[in-house]
Amino acid sequence: MTGYSIQDLAGQFNVTHRALRFYESKGLLAPAKRGQTRIFSERDKTRLMLTLRGKKLGFSLEECRDIIDMYDPSQSDDTRQLLRLCQKITQHRSALLEKMNAMEATLKLMDEVEQKCLDKLLENAD
Repeated sequence: MTGYSIQDLAGQFNVTHRALRFYESKGLLAPAKRGQTRIFSERDKTRLMLTLRGKKLGFSLEECRDIIDMYDPSQSDDTRQLLRLCQKITQHRSALLEKMNAMEATLKLMDEVEQKCLDKLLENAD
């Protein structure tokens, strides 16, 4: 059986062995086992790559798994999966924009309060 060891995948994707075992426990990876040794397939490698990409996009592991699990290699049309991915991206973008707007408002308020403090200090120094 050809495949990847846990060390191979961990090194290739710069993740820990513990992370790979965690992803396995969450149903994202399903390596074959030979005794105590895990043998990861090309499918596992692809799912790991997609999971890590999903995490970078801000998706939860459950969201990653749901989207990845929608893929059906017997179907040439993956419209359903692509639409779901676009929907999730839109939701996460909206949430990030809300957070960004809140941070910008906080920074503006900080600037105003800081300037008032500095003005008061200058006033007191005169």
